[in-house]
Amino acid sequence: MAPRILLARHGQTEWSLLGRHTGRTDIPLLDEGRRGAKLLGERLHRGPWDGLDGVEIRTSPLARARETCELAGFGDRAEHWDTLMEWDYGAYEGMTPAEIKETRPDWLIWRDGVPEGETLAQLSARADEVVAWARSADRDTLVFAHGHVLRSIAARWLGEDVSFAARIRLDPTSLSALGWAYGAPAIERWNDTGHLELA
Repeated sequence: MAPRILLARHGQTEWSLLGRHTGRTDIPLLDEGRRGAKLLGERLHRGPWDGLDGVEIRTSPLARARETCELAGFGDRAEHWDTLMEWDYGAYEGMTPAEIKETRPDWLIWRDGVPEGETLAQLSARADEVVAWARSADRDTLVFAHGHVLRSIAARWLGEDVSFAARIRLDPTSLSALGWAYGAPAIERWNDTGHLELA
């Protein structure tokens, strides 16, 4: 069977709640985020996932992703990987889109990027590294990371330009799965937050 990659976005933080660009700033989870991480873990330890035995797991080293991984019950199996860190937003770190548009009304991050931070090409290259790793062996993978980098991974998994990520939103503590359909890369599940809705 062709390998799949499961994507878990970290739980809610104060900045994600406020819509602030949270790149390398190490913001902790809110209580809501911790609760969501536990619910995600409970879901992944039930059928059909059953604890994901044999799945290789990696997490961004930033606290919000690492803690989500730990609370979900995978901390002892996960390797920290800098490649999964969130986009470095440079001068726009901590700002909301509305604040940025006060000086750049037509700004779109997926087209225009960020000043003094990571370029779209650099972000795309990191996403390609994750995709190559996920496809490198006969096993599934699970990553705990951040909204924009996970959207970038999905775009590149599909063979699309990284700017395609603008069209696929991703909520905190969501679960997504990238796999295959008719031999081509495909989205199997996207932005699934059913574990939060049933609690």
